[in-house]
Amino acid sequence: MAQLDQSENTGVPSEVDSYHSLFPLEPVPPPNRLQKNSNFSYITSCYKAVNSKDDLPYCLRRIHALVFSYDFHAGAETMFSRHFNDPAADSYFTKRKWGQHEPPPPRQHAGLLPESLIWAYIVQLSSALRTIHTAGLACRVMDPSKILITGKTRLRVNCVGVFDVLTFDNSQTNHVTLMPQYQQADLISLGKVVLALACNSLAGIQRENLQKAMELVSINYSSDLKNLILYLLTEQSRLRSVNDIMPMIGARFYTQLDASQMRNDVIEEDLAKEVQNGRLFRLLAKLGTINERPEFQKDHTWSETGDRYLLKLFRDHLFHQVTEAGTPWIDLSHIVSCLNKLDAGVPEKISLVSRDEKSVLVVTYSDLKRSQHIINTAHY
Repeated sequence: MAQLDQSENTGVPSEVDSYHSLFPLEPVPPPNRLQKNSNFSYITSCYKAVNSKDDLPYCLRRIHALVFSYDFHAGAETMFSRHFNDPAADSYFTKRKWGQHEPPPPRQHAGLLPESLIWAYIVQLSSALRTIHTAGLACRVMDPSKILITGKTRLRVNCVGVFDVLTFDNSQTNHVTLMPQYQQADLISLGKVVLALACNSLAGIQRENLQKAMELVSINYSSDLKNLILYLLTEQSRLRSVNDIMPMIGARFYTQLDASQMRNDVIEEDLAKEVQNGRLFRLLAKLGTINERPEFQKDHTWSETGDRYLLKLFRDHLFHQVTEAGTPWIDLSHIVSCLNKLDAGVPEKISLVSRDEKSVLVVTYSDLKRSQHIINTAHY
């Protein structure tokens, strides 16, 4: 729901095609300090915007003169910002000064990522590449700055398709012939991402640091992870497939599957709670539309008698309880319990007291539910 104050941000347009309510997802540099993106070699910016056709938020990636629209995931952060935003993590790979000793390689307990987390990322990224490659396409943006993380470990690949547009060549008669080359490059890029995660540093994937980086992987991680990285980074005469790394993942795939199923159970449980909340909200919305409508005060067909009077007193029973001293008594459990009983129409009896305390009506929740249903059916 974040929005900009257009009077203070005149550089951001109010509308772009069918999108409105633009909000920057990345810091917007001043016009005189625009810099080319290291991935695309163009000036880029990124915004959240709402599509006027379906009222859903989208992510707009602007390549200055051209805009790409993607699904919007609120609260997502890049892999770069989560794992590679600490300059001190590169200290192992920085050149030592004259007379200094070689720094000892870091261990997992001293800043390296758990191997289980790296395998969780490998399963998701390789699955994404498998889907893309099976469709006869290439990712071409397998980079920590273009991989989004939502929640704890859920990954999504951002900016797919940008390179296909920016590098399109009309003189090329058959673009499909280039896909195997691009797909092989995807595997190398995946290997670099995994190696950077294992080293917890982007400096580890630089050519002059590869030997030292692989030594660090050998010391701290399993041979399967080391072999997977070597396989992805080593160019071979035959065309490789992302399916080739499945034996290296092995039984760890089942670990990720179990974790996914457990996560699904948690989400379904939370969703069930929200379904109940939605049911109670609909009840409150119905009560709110019935009680004390000022435009019908002189309409004898809408006088607060009978069913409407019962519901008005029930509203007071829900929200306007007081203690013996006359102070407001607020109990959320009382409200939730009463609404659930109303929705179920239980035969339990309650006493409804008028505001002047001269009348007491004893009714059941089933009577109240019947009254609500009759009114909503008749007028809505």
